[in-house]
Amino acid sequence: MSRPIRTLAAAAAVLALVSACNSASTNGNDIGKPGATPGDRRGVTAESIKVGGIVSMTSASGYSKKDTDLGAKARYMRANAEGGVNGRKIDYLGAEDDGQDPSKNMAAARKLVQQDKVFAVAPMSSVTFSGADFLEQEKVPTFGWGTLPSFCGPKYIYGFNGCLVPTPGGTINQTWPEGIAQLLGGAQGKSVAIIANDSDAGKFGIRTFQQGFASAGFTVSYAKASVPGTAVPSDWSAYVKEILGSNGGKAPDAVVSVMQTPNNIGLFTALKRGGYQGLLSDPTDYDPGLLAKDATKQALDGVHVLLQFEPFESDNPKMAQFKADIKAAAGGQDLPLSMHMLTGYMSADLFVSIAQKAGKDLTVESFQAAAQGFSDTGTLVGDRAEPKGQKDSFGCGALVQLKNGAYEVSVPFKCHEPIPFK
Repeated sequence: MSRPIRTLAAAAAVLALVSACNSASTNGNDIGKPGATPGDRRGVTAESIKVGGIVSMTSASGYSKKDTDLGAKARYMRANAEGGVNGRKIDYLGAEDDGQDPSKNMAAARKLVQQDKVFAVAPMSSVTFSGADFLEQEKVPTFGWGTLPSFCGPKYIYGFNGCLVPTPGGTINQTWPEGIAQLLGGAQGKSVAIIANDSDAGKFGIRTFQQGFASAGFTVSYAKASVPGTAVPSDWSAYVKEILGSNGGKAPDAVVSVMQTPNNIGLFTALKRGGYQGLLSDPTDYDPGLLAKDATKQALDGVHVLLQFEPFESDNPKMAQFKADIKAAAGGQDLPLSMHMLTGYMSADLFVSIAQKAGKDLTVESFQAAAQGFSDTGTLVGDRAEPKGQKDSFGCGALVQLKNGAYEVSVPFKCHEPIPFK
């Protein structure tokens, strides 16, 4: 990727200081200015701001988030085309591939800071974030999808749509239960079954969504993290039997799966074969690539998918801008859009927006000061505010339904008042 368009251990303090000083002597940083400190302007010159990313481009299972890198590139290209950030161009180095490996995630964070000397990491998109403590200690502004605990609490780490992992004193996003209530004509008298993998994440998901659906007025008739997390079951009959009899011997009005696509395909297929006629929903299966196989389309047909951003099918002008930016970054090609593209794009967008507010004298200190009073409205993830987003989600989302081989908006993008997490 060409310049200037190039997400648990701690580094020793002496090494960090040496790295910062070397950066000062070779890249034109204004370390000598009054009040400046070594590393405060790492990656910043009079002409550019150096930024890198960490993305699971590859994985052992074949799963890839590589489009996250393209999304970030698209946003930085537009920023540069518009004159940069307060006159500085974004020098995007591209994303390091962590392969969904904690050791590689940590190594990527170290490389970006100590070797490449980036000012910020945006995007960071992986199921592992072992480099979080290091980036926080090194005071590196970092942006990604706030689905991991590391995005909730640290001073220098930001989720592009806030913190999505409820913590004590935090809140729960109510988009999912409120959206399903709208589809069912209200929650009162309605029941929901929630199922997840038998893992720490699955158990936490059950705890979170059980509270959210109950708060919205649903009867939660079934809530179990019982599906093995290491392999997709070949026989779903036991799960289906439990679910279909969970509502006082009857089927629930809705079945919500907090699992990944392979599990969802198996579960939803088995439920349909078992005669289930109620609403099916998950937070995962919004991906044009899933429509390439007839069996997948059939298994997921009718499923309502939770989104925490404006759907691609939206007529919002900002979505039109996103599509145009992606096409430009792809060299004029019309690529299938994905959640990963938007993850990279909005991670970059939040970084650019805060950096713009920080002004011409860009330092880590001025960036953090701008972030502490930052807010804007009407973005593709709703209204944003910091430091709120380091503790709570921005509370917005939509539902789309896969119907006859295409996605349709079933519940338009809307922001809901979050509830306290207990």
